[in-house]
Amino acid sequence: MPFSDYKTALVTGASSGIGAAVVRRLRREGLEVHALARSKDSLQALAAETGCIAHALDVTDLEAVTRLTQQVPFDILVNNAGVDRPRSFLKSQADDIDLLVDVNLRAVLHLCRLVVPGMHARDRGHVVNISSIAGAYNFNGNSTYHATKAAVSMLSRQLRIDAFGKRVRVTEICPGRVATDIFSHVHGDSPEIRERFIDGFELPQAEDIAEAIAFAIAAPVAVNIGHMEITPTLQVPGGLSTARPMTTPA
Repeated sequence: MPFSDYKTALVTGASSGIGAAVVRRLRREGLEVHALARSKDSLQALAAETGCIAHALDVTDLEAVTRLTQQVPFDILVNNAGVDRPRSFLKSQADDIDLLVDVNLRAVLHLCRLVVPGMHARDRGHVVNISSIAGAYNFNGNSTYHATKAAVSMLSRQLRIDAFGKRVRVTEICPGRVATDIFSHVHGDSPEIRERFIDGFELPQAEDIAEAIAFAIAAPVAVNIGHMEITPTLQVPGGLSTARPMTTPA
């Protein structure tokens, strides 16, 4: 099902990074792209640049999101919006958990609930869920983030079962480290943060992720590219730690 079979797309988290790159890539195919994010100024600049339709709203605003999905029959849904508050679960706070579950998981569930039935009825559609390698591999300090991304990974598999028999395709994109501004959003914008996460590394760019998504969407109707793990060549997940006990058993 090449791009010519689709007319409309909804991209969340679209004001910068991967989301903005996806908007630009889909607009190059002539699609009507609805870009959703909280940053009004960034969205307006993206709309002026690309001709996308900007929606300055929070992805967790279920009432507003519901109105939008009732107005437009979306052929492509890109669930890209995401947040993180990296700290040990031993030090996690209630609002950390609520925010990550609301943005990273609950919003994705609701958007799929609102959009996928229409795709099923029309016998065409493509859902792209941006999860993370954190959904499959563990590293320190991101417990709630890991849990939400693992849930999105399972949802992506389940959607294909629920839509079985119709031409509704689902692709899960699992990025590793990508050169975007997410690190400054999470850790603060400073030279130290850029040096820690960006400077000196050979990293995929947001445009590389957008091209991978375009590849999945452009595949023939008989092809569903279900899972793509995209990491830097010089990054590998995993590792093994062994600790000595801090106290001697009584």
